[in-house]
Amino acid sequence: MSDPGLQLTVNGRPVVVDNPSATLLDVLREQLGLRSVKDGCSPQGQCGCCTVLVDGQPRVSCVTPVRRVGGRSVTTVEGLDEQVRASWGDAFASTGGSQCGFCTPGIICRFEGLRAKGVAPEDQDRARDALLAHLCRCTGWQPVVEAWSGFGRSVPVNVTAGSVARATLEGRTDQSVGPAVALGNGGFADDSAPADALVAVPMASGDGWAVAETRADALAAAGKVQGRRTTAGFGPPIALPDGVFDVVLQTGWVEPGYLETDASWCEPGGTPAPVLANGGAFGAKLSSDLGAVARRLADQHGRPVRVLLAREDAVRLGPKRPPIAAGINADGGGVLRVARTPGIAAAIAAVAPGLTIEEVDVAGPATSAAIRGAGWLEATVLLAAAQGELGWVTAPDGGSATAKIGADGRVEVWVRAGEVLDPVVLRSYCIGAAHMGLGLVTSESLTVAPDGEIHDLTIRSFGILRAVDTPPITVHIDEEDRPAVNASDAVMAAVAAAVWLHAGLPPVWPTGSRAGSR
Repeated sequence: MSDPGLQLTVNGRPVVVDNPSATLLDVLREQLGLRSVKDGCSPQGQCGCCTVLVDGQPRVSCVTPVRRVGGRSVTTVEGLDEQVRASWGDAFASTGGSQCGFCTPGIICRFEGLRAKGVAPEDQDRARDALLAHLCRCTGWQPVVEAWSGFGRSVPVNVTAGSVARATLEGRTDQSVGPAVALGNGGFADDSAPADALVAVPMASGDGWAVAETRADALAAAGKVQGRRTTAGFGPPIALPDGVFDVVLQTGWVEPGYLETDASWCEPGGTPAPVLANGGAFGAKLSSDLGAVARRLADQHGRPVRVLLAREDAVRLGPKRPPIAAGINADGGGVLRVARTPGIAAAIAAVAPGLTIEEVDVAGPATSAAIRGAGWLEATVLLAAAQGELGWVTAPDGGSATAKIGADGRVEVWVRAGEVLDPVVLRSYCIGAAHMGLGLVTSESLTVAPDGEIHDLTIRSFGILRAVDTPPITVHIDEEDRPAVNASDAVMAAVAAAVWLHAGLPPVWPTGSRAGSR
């Protein structure tokens, strides 16, 4: 008799595995084409985006050898009962618990495991604890936890043109909205690639691309750099300017930390799939050349080619928030030194014309002025700190916000964004921006040695605040009789200023520990 090979059941159907040495993630995505299972950090096992159910229990598939689940039952979001799947989509859409949608299929599987244990929807503490296995960069966690409590209670969501317009304003790129996004159908570039496409990944040497029939083979040929984190500590990369100032601040390197790593694909002679897809990566993907690479390699090989960055590639190659070192006085005068970055001086001068801006050369990764709030946010926060109080912060697009921090750490935000368009979507983006402003001041950093080498290549080493570390965030929205404008950038700046003032203006960001993120 012939060897039947490794067998398992996936979404109720028997499957024979082509490659028993593969990971469960590779079998689900590459062999079976189940696109709800997302790869955000493989094989680090740290982001939770690839979480599925194995015999009803949540399992991170990127670090699970498929041979360990032989003969067992695997369920992805596609395999959930139709009504259960619809209820989760409605729950996330009704709370704004999914923006780009990359992390939510894995979270839904985690929550399904929690439901199977009989945990009550009212038990939000258990939901937050369950989310320790996950990362979400967009939502600030609170809408995700609210989605857990809303399962089975939410009415079907009516996605309007206003919903999409508000999401596009806040995300700064075309954005899909609605239950389908939470279920993994946001339209990410790699999800739409043809099954017969070759796979290209960067060579570990930095010289060219490894191209192979499968992702696993391409990574092996590239000599992939394995993710690492470090306990090494390096101070801020830019020295403070000379002089006496009312307030000083030094920041380090900060990784944008978007979950969908850069990807594109192209047919020979075709138009590359957009790298931005359903998430703008907070400005970090605007300089990506992966589309051009995909077109060139497809033409060269005469076949469709998928071009993928692993998490370590995205950290090494992607642009960072420019570090600064500044001193400022109450009259708005002072000196701000910033890593040399095209466009950064203009962004700073637009909000702080009294500052002398000095661009300096710093060994380290590439920087970009397109990163969310880069330059102008730090200058705005410095101005508020020098004046000793926080008024309304107005972002370059015209949205305004102010914030305060309660004695118990709770964050309260007031927002003016023109026509609201969709209050659920606007609230979600504002909570996410508040979470990002809080983390920027208190916990986020990327360890870069003085010679410029990045020492943190795992997604958990970036310091992104977890659900259990994030305080309650309340958002008050003022309806205005003017066209809709981006508001979440102003919220990020206002919360950063409020958090820093509340902490007593420690001179170095991040001000505290990484909240257990290591």
